[in-house]
Amino acid sequence: MIQKLSIVVPAYNEGRTIHLILEKIAAVKLVNDIEKEVILVNDCSKDDTEAAVFRFMAEHPELNLQYHQHEVNAGKGAALHTGIGKATGEYLIIQDADLEYDPDEYNHLLVPILKGFADVVYGSRFMGSNPHRILFFWHSIGNKFLTFLSNFFTNLNLTDMETCYKLFDTKQVQSLNLVEKRFGFEPEVTAKIARIKGIRIYEVGISYYGRTYEEGKKIGWRDGVRAIYCILKYGLFKAK
Repeated sequence: MIQKLSIVVPAYNEGRTIHLILEKIAAVKLVNDIEKEVILVNDCSKDDTEAAVFRFMAEHPELNLQYHQHEVNAGKGAALHTGIGKATGEYLIIQDADLEYDPDEYNHLLVPILKGFADVVYGSRFMGSNPHRILFFWHSIGNKFLTFLSNFFTNLNLTDMETCYKLFDTKQVQSLNLVEKRFGFEPEVTAKIARIKGIRIYEVGISYYGRTYEEGKKIGWRDGVRAIYCILKYGLFKAK
């Protein structure tokens, strides 16, 4: 039975949108009256992200929102490490601070957990009939290639390894030795969670409201190269 869901939000220079995503999170009513715990980790933003978060907290004291600040920019993965370590809910989900993913879909992701079928649920941008913004051809090819390569070594049949929406049993993901500090988090956590004996992983189709680079998208080709390295490191060589 799930009494609390921890929502881990890494943020870097999201001052323009951070209040909007927090408003969406606050508005979501989880099934079975599950409590929300929001853990926001500001990875040493250079804009007014912190001020925007503090304004939101003052205006929404009813939301259980914990704020943590990195004194040095360490990367998205490092922010996730901090947030995962602070989580106290039975399950946790990762939420990007931009507006590409819709918190209204938390309840869809929870269904396989609540029905007793799953331990981990990934939200897939490449399955189902949910709306998807049409953007970059080569970016989508890169995502699918990385998912294929990851599946090759994990023996999973995921359609979207690089998705933001990953719903974990908190104790299981906290038990992993996660070391990747940037976007290598995705292939690393997938490889390591897949090694847990008897783990049950499901996918649920989700919406995707992607951003352009002009709108603030941060991931680039160097992160793709690092992802390949991480897939080989944690998949082929089973690095700890």
